[in-house]
Amino acid sequence: MIRYAKAGDHDAIADVLTAAFGRTDEAALVARLRADEDVLFELVAEEEGQVAGHILFSRLWADRFELYGALAPLAVHPSRHRQGLGSKLVRSGLECAREFGCFGLLVLGDPAYYGRFGFSAAAAGEVIAPYRGLAAFQALALEDNAFNGAVSVAYPDAFGGAPSEPL
Repeated sequence: MIRYAKAGDHDAIADVLTAAFGRTDEAALVARLRADEDVLFELVAEEEGQVAGHILFSRLWADRFELYGALAPLAVHPSRHRQGLGSKLVRSGLECAREFGCFGLLVLGDPAYYGRFGFSAAAAGEVIAPYRGLAAFQALALEDNAFNGAVSVAYPDAFGGAPSEPL
């Protein structure tokens, strides 16, 4: 079952993030995004009462009036890898982002994986952001014209500088 995350899920989410990435950096990122109130929404995949996956969307600041968001991070517990749970979280997240009124989304991740959902480097071509130029930097227009023409975005402080690897 995919559902919105609750405060009571935070410890389980941190455990999934740490297990999935083999480090605590992503759990710390999520905690800081929450503390700074930069989270648009979070979803969890719950199986048998346990959190098995998580996805977070944070707000971006753009030089346009529309709402833009960033997908990061996405994590699935290693015991559930390659079973479609991550894809279910992404699809549900994209649906929720549309309901939240997001005009466009950005992600820093594997182009082969996120390309399946419509993200592309070409769509991010005119986006001015700290991650511009990285092969993993991709965009998805949720509304027509979301990435037509140059758009400048700023990420929440929790993201810091441009990372050396995808989140």
